[in-house]
Amino acid sequence: MAAEQVPAARRALAVLRLLASSARPLAASAIARELSLPRSSTYHLLTAMAEDGFVTYLPEDRLWGLGVTAFEIGSAYLRQGPLERLARPLLVRLVDRLGEIGQLGVLHGAETLYLLKEQPRHHATLVTDVGVRLPAYLTASGRSMLAHLPAAQVRALFPGEFVTRTGAGPRSLRELRRALAEDARRGWAVEDGHVTEGFASIAACSFDHVGRPAAAMAVTFRRETHDEEEWPDLAARVREAAAELTRRLSGHAPAGTAGYPVDRVDRDR
Repeated sequence: MAAEQVPAARRALAVLRLLASSARPLAASAIARELSLPRSSTYHLLTAMAEDGFVTYLPEDRLWGLGVTAFEIGSAYLRQGPLERLARPLLVRLVDRLGEIGQLGVLHGAETLYLLKEQPRHHATLVTDVGVRLPAYLTASGRSMLAHLPAAQVRALFPGEFVTRTGAGPRSLRELRRALAEDARRGWAVEDGHVTEGFASIAACSFDHVGRPAAAMAVTFRRETHDEEEWPDLAARVREAAAELTRRLSGHAPAGTAGYPVDRVDRDR
């Protein structure tokens, strides 16, 4: 690519990122303002991108949104399973180091969805297998991601009654907020018997290119095999793996991580 084409490519990518991060289509003037582009150049750029289907113009509203081509690229990304491909070697390495079960989970609404599981030989089988969904507030993986969501979003995810599997875990939104505040402060989450009695899990969050939770790396172990004094050392290994996954995703952690300011979790109590 000629050197003069690089800035144009970067501007087009910036437009795609802006539209992808917006909850609704945007006016060309708003796009120009947000990206500090000349209005005339913005209109020409949007017109060229529309010709290839990357953006679409909504004439009744005079707004621009993502086009079908952008959707097709996003769908191809999901089909290729890049998150699992990028995370699996890290998870295998983590399991080899610690000798415990390793898992990769993502938020799916108010649930933790497990995408990967690596297990040492002769280790006990867990309910948290690939494809299993559990309430996010009961799992270390889920809480490590919830701790980096706005308080209003957490409230919207859990408007009703909290249920438990073993009698342990948060029983209300207030209790969950307290737990998330602690998770955010130290940079990792732990659940102790919330999912399976006698087992504990430690998890840390990985982030995408705009600093949002993308996934969580976790280890699960028999409670009797690791004293609580050892948990920070386990967490350090998990956080290393999660940070490497963030780098592989071209992501970055929110400002202030380990954990954003605690009052972000509790501010609308």
